[in-house]
Amino acid sequence: MQYCTRCVYPSISAVPLGFDENGVCTGCRAHDQKKTIDWAERAEWIKEIADEYRVTDGSNYDCIIPVSGGKDSWYQTWYVKEVLGLNPLLVTYNSNNYLQVGLRNLKRMREVFGVDHHFFTPSPQTLIKLNRLCFKKMGDMNWHAHCGIFTYPVQVAVKYRIPLIVWGEHGYTDLGGMFSMNDLIEMTAKFRLEHAQRGYDWFDMLEGEEGEEEGLQARDLLWARYPSDDELEEVEVRGIYLGNFVNWDANEQTELMKKFGFEESPLPFDRTYRRVSNLDDMHENGIHDYLKFVKFGYGRASDHACKDIRSGKMTREEGIEVVRKYDHVKPRDLLRWLDYVNMTEAEFDAIADTFRDSRVWQKNSDGEWMKENIWGNQSAYPVPKLTELNVEWAEFQKQAVPQ
Repeated sequence: MQYCTRCVYPSISAVPLGFDENGVCTGCRAHDQKKTIDWAERAEWIKEIADEYRVTDGSNYDCIIPVSGGKDSWYQTWYVKEVLGLNPLLVTYNSNNYLQVGLRNLKRMREVFGVDHHFFTPSPQTLIKLNRLCFKKMGDMNWHAHCGIFTYPVQVAVKYRIPLIVWGEHGYTDLGGMFSMNDLIEMTAKFRLEHAQRGYDWFDMLEGEEGEEEGLQARDLLWARYPSDDELEEVEVRGIYLGNFVNWDANEQTELMKKFGFEESPLPFDRTYRRVSNLDDMHENGIHDYLKFVKFGYGRASDHACKDIRSGKMTREEGIEVVRKYDHVKPRDLLRWLDYVNMTEAEFDAIADTFRDSRVWQKNSDGEWMKENIWGNQSAYPVPKLTELNVEWAEFQKQAVPQ
């Protein structure tokens, strides 16, 4: 294993990245580029784009903003409405796992900024089946959320003939330096399928495929079908990333949004120190992220620490302690998810183990999983059994919106 000499990212990562001759990862190098960019000039560029798509006769919305109601959604909506002066339609795909604080933020955002909001939720039965199926198929119970986020707003753009979609930051560039900040990349169907959706599409979930045991039909997944090339070209759909035009700093932006009423989680998470991220889905910071640790040996605390190290909010030494404290923790929200999909913890652990990357994990003579750590030694990570520890999770259950 190789770790970045500046942040805490490992070479075996869920985000494509590489290292230079000094051992610095491409994510850190992409962040360095932000210091050389003329952001005033970039702000003028996005104003020109806004003017190009502005509907002057009031016959339609100017753009679509895909939102979850989180800190980034608030900033996108504020910037598009208040800075660019556009009239956006907010579009939400609901993954059915909102924390109460997350749902409050979503509703408050619409009220604070005075915008219309299109909110879509698939049937609970379909979501339960997809949670179970995609966990077994790819080790990611939240595949449906990635698919929904990058598909449903595009469907709405085609249906209502709104060509411009304004996304937030490009996560793979921000975290891993997948592209240069000077590439000004835009949202593509290729990125949706190959990265956001792990190479799987809606038809891979149907009865007759590997998903036969769940019995999903085409009619269950209408929301998951990306528009055809002809449909996209007819409307001239274009998805831009706001992070290409503003000097994206989630910490500073969150503090600004708090002044408008954005609310952080009242309770800490088990697997990260931040309370402002992923409030739209309690399992993103929890069991979904724990699976990243099982597969690749790191987690969301590493992601957050990398961002804070790069922005100067944290030293690398402090980041290493964050990794040591949080990345391995098996979160209590697993108990809620097991109840949701009717699965035992033993079944979960057995399936999760099949996705461990052999470049990261090996077993010792006692049958325990071992990996190299960023602090320099190899450690065993016995898999805890939450159900045997009588873990208290009532607070987590109360924080979630009822299904």
